[in-house]
Amino acid sequence: MPDVDKDRGSKTETVTRTLLVAFFVSLACSSLVASAAVLLQPRQIANAILDVRRNILEVAGLLQPERDVNELYESIEPRVVDLETGTYVQDVDPETFDPLEAAKDPELGVEVPADIDVARVRRRAKLGLVYLVRRDGEVATIILPVSGYGLWSTMYGFIALEPDGNSVVDVTFYEHGETPGLGDFIAKPGWRAFWRGKRLFDESGVLRIEVVKGRVSVDDPLADYHVDGVSGATLTGNGVTKTMQYWLGDHGYGPYLRNIHGEGT
Repeated sequence: MPDVDKDRGSKTETVTRTLLVAFFVSLACSSLVASAAVLLQPRQIANAILDVRRNILEVAGLLQPERDVNELYESIEPRVVDLETGTYVQDVDPETFDPLEAAKDPELGVEVPADIDVARVRRRAKLGLVYLVRRDGEVATIILPVSGYGLWSTMYGFIALEPDGNSVVDVTFYEHGETPGLGDFIAKPGWRAFWRGKRLFDESGVLRIEVVKGRVSVDDPLADYHVDGVSGATLTGNGVTKTMQYWLGDHGYGPYLRNIHGEGT
């Protein structure tokens, strides 16, 4: 007669051994993944910084594929601005200041009032970054970071302006999750070209820049402030408009743009 208890014990031992092996394999794999994440984090951070610098150089018209990005970036002068007053802050290092992290801090960030949060920012840092390009000691280009929600995602980009703080040099959106083949037009050179030479504010100081539906008509009295939209991607275009309305408005960089002439950037 078979020994039932012995057979049952053997099966239990096999299951236990299998579970222990699976546990230790999982533990080893988890340790390897965690170690890799820790070891790769500095490289990931460095790559993220490099990508941002590359996009700043590109929107400024200074990117040269054959040149080192960090070397070229030495021509960029980052500054920290108090967004409420529009004045420069001297005691914060722009190279280490992170507006996204600061926005999460109760002391360093503020809630964006719902009635003006057209870009769905929710919170922003009290301070902001600006990037200056100088030629012969004078500011030649002013670059502002902007972000706002499109159709599916938060879009992160830069807008480059002439020293008057009103004429557009270029626009780029370097990170987004918009629909491939439609909403991703915001990153394409052909669409970016529509921005060049556009103006932000009219003669009375009203912010007019807007992505319109379809092409800008030659008869449009606001043609200087209107940018061609893309058929089928109206909501993404609206998101770009709202992003600019917020960050170039009174709760964003508006006070800074009004101050730049008087302060002598």
